Amino acid sequence: MASINLIEAFQEFRDVENIDRPTLMKVVEDVFKTLLRKRFGSDDNFDVIVNAEKGDLEIIRRREIVEDGEVLNPLAEIAYSDAIKIEPDFEVGEELYQEMNIYDFGRRAILAAKQTLASRINDLKKNVLVKKYGDRMGEIISAEVYQVWKKEVLLLDEDGNELILPKSEQIPQDYFKKGENIRAVVRRVDMKNNTPVIILSRTAPEFLAKLLEIEVPEIFDGLIAIKKIVREPGERAKVAVESYDDRIDPVGACVGMKGSRIHGIVRELKNENIDVINYTNNIQLLIQRSLTPSKISYMNIDQEKKHAEVYLKSDQVSLAIGRRGVNIKLACELTGFEIDVYREEEEQTNEFDIDLDEFSDEIETWVIDELKRVGCDTARSVLDLSTEELERRTDLEKETIDEVRKVLQAEFERED
Repeated sequence: MASINLIEAFQEFRDVENIDRPTLMKVVEDVFKTLLRKRFGSDDNFDVIVNAEKGDLEIIRRREIVEDGEVLNPLAEIAYSDAIKIEPDFEVGEELYQEMNIYDFGRRAILAAKQTLASRINDLKKNVLVKKYGDRMGEIISAEVYQVWKKEVLLLDEDGNELILPKSEQIPQDYFKKGENIRAVVRRVDMKNNTPVIILSRTAPEFLAKLLEIEVPEIFDGLIAIKKIVREPGERAKVAVESYDDRIDPVGACVGMKGSRIHGIVRELKNENIDVINYTNNIQLLIQRSLTPSKISYMNIDQEKKHAEVYLKSDQVSLAIGRRGVNIKLACELTGFEIDVYREEEEQTNEFDIDLDEFSDEIETWVIDELKRVGCDTARSVLDLSTEELERRTDLEKETIDEVRKVLQAEFERED
């Protein structure tokens, strides 16, 4: 039988997955029709038949039998005397179907066809991969960790496709081991050297949005809408939600009974604090909610400049700012307003106080800046807080805090 088994001769054909058979058959047909055109100048009188199930390929040549000496087109016609050599029963006017042996094309031509086919199938694989993940952008997928590198993690999906989770898209507390399954959201599809690279993310707001959609049926059903999510991965996130059903409390639905719904998400995000707030078009109320867990006394808002001055009691300032300024940063991103926090002017007392900057010759500048960052800009505001409270709110060591308190206390004693 003058045929070639594709499964043996073209390994790429056997390994192809997720590519429909008609498309593959068309590719194989095109490759061999190109081979025929190179050999005969035309493929008009040739049929390329591909058996997708067995992987067989047949090339049939069609020619009309004409009287000897009347062959005008050798590609489409054959002389009677030559036809009866193939089959004695042939007559003039009949069509001769002759099966061609692929090996007659020569070793070079077969090798070239094999390389072309491999290249075409590889392109098909790439297109399928781009389409598959292009359509799944923003969706959560589960993949197995295959290799962990310093700057990225290589994962494999259920079809063995390679996916990349860069360090920049990982939560700082993430730690992965080979073989474990992790969840991430499809961030984008990049092309590198004409090869698709699927980039995943665990830090994108979409990841948190999809986790909420999985855990909260009301979001999945469209009864609750996520208006905006801002994140400082691994630290804190703020989610503004709105209910389209007056009977449903959006915050309560997202948090769940005793935090049952939110706890699973917090664990997935490596103990990231998640503040779920009720969205409102009232910007003053939205700013107030966005600065949770602090309690605001009053505020001044400039709508044109998108600026808000927020005043709080002294013990609420550090809560509004948050550790390393994360809380106020996320509040600004969520509301779209630049928010400045001020200590509320409390009742005047005769107590003497000193600005922290006055101690710059005894206390290092970076220590003063750290204390100011949490709302302690005077000596008494520092002394009003315990060592443990200052240690919790700042990035300062206990020994440093004790030294600062000694310096400040000594100054007041001298004044007395």
